[in-house]
Amino acid sequence: MKNSILKILHKTLENYVSEDEITSQFNISRTELRDHIQTLRDDGYFIEYSPKQGYRLLKTTNLYLPCELQKDLKTDYIGHEIHYFNEVDSTNNVAKELAKDGAVEGTIVIAESQSMGRGRRGKKWISPEGGIWMSIILRPKINPAKAPQLTLVTGVAVAETLKNECGLDVGIKWPNDILVGEKKVCGILTEAQATTKKVEYLIVGIGIDLNVDVKLFPPKLREGATSLKNELEKEIHSAELIQKFLLNFENRYNEFKEDKFPEILKQWRMFSKTIGSYVEVHKRGRTVKGEAVGINKDGILILELEDGSLEKVVSGECIHVKK
Repeated sequence: MKNSILKILHKTLENYVSEDEITSQFNISRTELRDHIQTLRDDGYFIEYSPKQGYRLLKTTNLYLPCELQKDLKTDYIGHEIHYFNEVDSTNNVAKELAKDGAVEGTIVIAESQSMGRGRRGKKWISPEGGIWMSIILRPKINPAKAPQLTLVTGVAVAETLKNECGLDVGIKWPNDILVGEKKVCGILTEAQATTKKVEYLIVGIGIDLNVDVKLFPPKLREGATSLKNELEKEIHSAELIQKFLLNFENRYNEFKEDKFPEILKQWRMFSKTIGSYVEVHKRGRTVKGEAVGINKDGILILELEDGSLEKVVSGECIHVKK
């Protein structure tokens, strides 16, 4: 009900809507209306009341509420179903359960914070309030071997969004980190449920340090991390940025499903800060060192080792090393 009331207030932004108009439209009492208005105020909406004129919305919240994210959303299916939480252990975990229960493609799980956010290789992902912690459920009809390519597709969508909307020097570190300058601002975690022949569902998790105070990060992470608020020296309106990203992501994902990954890979290479860098890639029980000379058509990193030989690296934690 409160979302329906909010839609009316949004349509008449900064203009009054009478109590009688709202109560008659939804067949509720004035007491019920006032309870819903108070709930909206608790969510951060600035709603003014005049006994003679009614209610008017003066300022929206910066929370990731579904009604805010869907208000001006221009996608065809991504984000049309949203599950919002104040806090979860991990949006990817919640998304997996929803996917198992049949959630449609494009369903989103989003939270203000995560208590057990995860990065690659099971590493803890610090997820305080102020960041975008979101997972998207996908059901592509692809060979399971192509599932890791979705990480690169998502990286391009994030990088394009941050560059176009924020005007920042955005780059991508293989395989799943988005950088501003040399500092990490976003991580991507892709997880698939698949057989040898079929992908049942795929979860793309995106964590963006939006309005996060980097000073609150543990000392070990602080030096290599940044936030959009820190870079732009102002708070960012979250709903608008998420809407732009979801549209970019849907466009890129549609291209991926149309077998246009080579075109997306060209964009990835343009954003890459790994190609041309000396790197260490930590794999299970082994570390590979060398110059990243390219990425092949499947998204696999190519290293030139110190003896001049080439090695393909399918996955691992990549660290840029200054020689």
